[in-house]
Amino acid sequence: MVTWSVLGTLHAVPALDRPDLLADPVALALKALDPADAALVGVAEIDPTLADTAEFCAAHGSPLDGSANCVVVAGRRGEAVRYAACLVLATTRADVNGLVRRRLDARKASFAPMDDAVTITGMEYGGVTPIGLPEDWPVLVDAAVAAAPAVVIGSGVRHSKLALPGSLAARLPGVEVIGGLGR
Repeated sequence: MVTWSVLGTLHAVPALDRPDLLADPVALALKALDPADAALVGVAEIDPTLADTAEFCAAHGSPLDGSANCVVVAGRRGEAVRYAACLVLATTRADVNGLVRRRLDARKASFAPMDDAVTITGMEYGGVTPIGLPEDWPVLVDAAVAAAPAVVIGSGVRHSKLALPGSLAARLPGVEVIGGLGR
């Protein structure tokens, strides 16, 4: 039995049952997963003004340490720009200038500008998720996320949230699990 209790007071349904609550790239990526894995992903509709993690957790009784944030990082070396996504527990911050910069072989790494992140991912700012990102991006997942029984993540849009086992987040396409990514 799948449980999405990490969503607190919200009622979730299988994500593929509600494509209207998913960004298009997220829906396509979920359809491409093994059906048994896709069935582990739940979605719940939320007030988009409560999409930011702290507000979401406070409003719905979801544990802060059961939420994971996905950030888009741009690494630069000369004129070349490489992107990656980092998924870390909401109680931590991604080690952008250490682990991520080295993984991207960049001289400088920083959070990608909002407009770039939105345009390249096809997702809404504040709803970016590791599901459905460009295939050539590394998706760096902190080991603490991978070990979590369940996590709440974005759905690609601000009016819903996804819940899934951390072990599934670790098996998503393009994922590399990295210990110490979240500090």
